[in-house]
Amino acid sequence: MTVAVFTTSTTLPEGVREGNEILVRLTAAAGAKIAALIAREQQGAYLRIAITGGGCNGLSYKLKFAPEPRRGDILVRSAGVPVVVDPKTALYLKGTLLDYADKMIAGGFKFSNPNAKASCSCGESFSV
Repeated sequence: MTVAVFTTSTTLPEGVREGNEILVRLTAAAGAKIAALIAREQQGAYLRIAITGGGCNGLSYKLKFAPEPRRGDILVRSAGVPVVVDPKTALYLKGTLLDYADKMIAGGFKFSNPNAKASCSCGESFSV
């Protein structure tokens, strides 16, 4: 398996703030899977995590790749992956752990969000 390697840059794009793993942290398994997907998909070198309205509990997580951070984003480097989060998402995401399990049943990406008061059985939506 080829894993993309990301270098730590000392300069950030204008309007982008450096965050830390207090906001969001990826496990080693999640980082390895995301790095492999970034290399395979070639849609961008950053993982964007967003929280949008929807799902059976009101809010849902969205993961996508981005070619670069946007003005106002917070950049967190975790498990070798550059993750970008917009300020509104950051309010709901603080303290979240993103894990990945390679299982037939109950596998995939899993969010552990200490801010969620309730979540659906599939784990893809939550409420605060």
